[in-house]
Amino acid sequence: MTKLKKIRLENGFTLEQVAVSIGVSTAYYSMIENEKRRVSYELAVKIANFFSMKPDDIFLDKKLTTS
Repeated sequence: MTKLKKIRLENGFTLEQVAVSIGVSTAYYSMIENEKRRVSYELAVKIANFFSMKPDDIFLDKKLTTS
Protein backbone atom coordinates (compact mmCIF):
# COMPACT_ATOMS: atom_id res chain seq x y z
CA MET A 1 0.00 0.00 0.00
CA THR A 2 1.36 3.41 -0.92
CA LYS A 3 1.81 6.14 1.65
CA LEU A 4 -0.81 8.31 -0.05
CA LYS A 5 -3.39 5.52 -0.04
CA LYS A 6 -2.67 4.78 3.61
CA ILE A 7 -3.18 8.45 4.53
CA ARG A 8 -6.48 8.55 2.62
CA LEU A 9 -7.81 5.39 4.26
CA GLU A 10 -6.68 6.46 7.75
CA ASN A 11 -8.64 9.68 7.28
CA GLY A 12 -11.74 7.83 6.03
CA PHE A 13 -11.99 9.36 2.55
CA THR A 14 -12.93 7.72 -0.73
CA LEU A 15 -10.96 8.14 -3.94
CA GLU A 16 -13.84 10.20 -5.31
CA GLN A 17 -13.94 12.58 -2.35
CA VAL A 18 -10.26 13.41 -2.67
CA ALA A 19 -10.37 13.64 -6.48
CA VAL A 20 -13.35 16.01 -6.51
CA SER A 21 -11.78 18.19 -3.84
CA ILE A 22 -8.49 18.60 -5.72
CA GLY A 23 -10.12 18.95 -9.15
CA VAL A 24 -9.11 15.76 -10.95
CA SER A 25 -10.95 12.65 -12.08
CA THR A 26 -11.21 9.67 -9.76
CA ALA A 27 -9.27 7.59 -12.28
CA TYR A 28 -6.45 10.13 -12.42
CA TYR A 29 -6.21 10.37 -8.64
CA SER A 30 -6.18 6.57 -8.44
CA MET A 31 -3.21 6.50 -10.81
CA ILE A 32 -1.37 9.05 -8.63
CA GLU A 33 -2.14 7.04 -5.52
CA ASN A 34 -0.90 3.83 -7.14
CA GLU A 35 2.25 5.55 -8.45
CA LYS A 36 1.27 5.10 -12.11
CA ARG A 37 1.25 8.88 -12.65
CA ARG A 38 3.65 11.48 -11.38
CA VAL A 39 2.27 14.45 -9.55
CA SER A 40 3.04 18.10 -10.29
CA TYR A 41 4.11 20.33 -7.43
CA GLU A 42 0.84 22.27 -7.72
CA LEU A 43 -1.21 19.09 -7.41
CA ALA A 44 1.00 17.80 -4.59
CA VAL A 45 0.21 21.00 -2.68
CA LYS A 46 -3.54 20.55 -3.28
CA ILE A 47 -3.39 16.95 -2.06
CA ALA A 48 -1.33 17.90 0.99
CA ASN A 49 -3.71 20.75 1.83
CA PHE A 50 -6.66 18.36 1.58
CA PHE A 51 -5.06 16.18 4.26
CA SER A 52 -3.76 19.20 6.27
CA MET A 53 -0.19 18.09 5.67
CA LYS A 54 2.93 19.36 3.93
CA PRO A 55 3.74 17.98 0.44
CA ASP A 56 7.14 16.74 1.66
CA ASP A 57 5.48 14.67 4.39
CA ILE A 58 3.52 12.78 1.75
CA PHE A 59 5.69 12.70 -1.35
CA LEU A 60 9.32 13.00 -0.23
CA ASP A 61 11.05 9.72 0.53
CA LYS A 62 12.58 10.06 3.99
CA LYS A 63 15.55 7.92 2.88
CA LEU A 64 16.59 10.76 0.58
CA THR A 65 16.82 13.25 3.43
CA THR A 66 18.91 11.27 5.89
CA SER A 67 22.61 10.56 5.62
